[in-house]
Amino acid sequence: MTSVLVYGAYGHTGRFVVAELHRRGFDPILSGRDATRLPGGRPATVDNPESLDRALNGAAAVINCAGPFATTAIPLIEAAARANIPYVDVAAEIEANLDTFAMKVDTTVVPAMAFFGGLADLLATAAMDDWKEADEIHVAYGLTAWNPTPGTLAAGKKSRERRGAKRIRFTDGHLQHHNDALRTQEWNFPTPLGPRQVLAEFSMADIVTIPSHVKVPKVTSYMTTKAAEDLSAATKRTEPETFVVEVTVRAKGRQRRATARGKDIYAVSAPLAVEAVDRILTGRTKTKGVASAGEIFDAKDFLQALNPHITVNLT
Repeated sequence: MTSVLVYGAYGHTGRFVVAELHRRGFDPILSGRDATRLPGGRPATVDNPESLDRALNGAAAVINCAGPFATTAIPLIEAAARANIPYVDVAAEIEANLDTFAMKVDTTVVPAMAFFGGLADLLATAAMDDWKEADEIHVAYGLTAWNPTPGTLAAGKKSRERRGAKRIRFTDGHLQHHNDALRTQEWNFPTPLGPRQVLAEFSMADIVTIPSHVKVPKVTSYMTTKAAEDLSAATKRTEPETFVVEVTVRAKGRQRRATARGKDIYAVSAPLAVEAVDRILTGRTKTKGVASAGEIFDAKDFLQALNPHITVNLT
């Protein structure tokens, strides 16, 4: 069996990734910083390159599920480059993704291969189809709730620290930091959500992944107010949330739309990351080096492969 190392294997998302690798016939190698949580695994710390090299020995690829990714991504990418194996992560941290896209490596690196970042990038790319550029892209997250994991909270705290507590948006063709208040509006989501109040410019990793390869001057993310309130309050996780992600692409008065429906934003990151690794290892990619999901994979085919975890519609 093909071995894939999962760093942060004992975390909430990491456990989903390990289970998905088993389901797909891979041999997961469990790794992370806490040796006490890795019986039979390969503990390693990002401040010890030799420990990372030992952990990656014999692995065909690595999936990084350990945030904050501002701390873990670069050391693991460098270790993957030394081992000459591909790297995939599930980072939703905007700054960590920017760090990754700035790297120059020969191995294949796909950041944000998860619910936030990778999914919307695939949807936007599929909606673009034969369009070479767009005037604007809107990504609306319809979540019935968002009960964050400790990893999500730690990653968010790190991002806020790095940007000095300012907000960030992608407009006029580049990222801008600002202190403007978020605007509330209504978004008419498809079933099963329907009309919901959302916060505009609730920026997620999509404002990095999509413009990395799509010629577009403005990418705007929206989040249901209920989910944003849950995140801010760090509401304890009780049951998985239902989600609808709607991506709208507009160009020269025309509009195309792609939607994804499913349940549990953390669980669905696992098939996204594992499908990415499978495609990289079997040569089903369009480029090399550091690339987002929409750039490196056939977006429509990839989205179809996510069924039944995620149901996708293109309009």
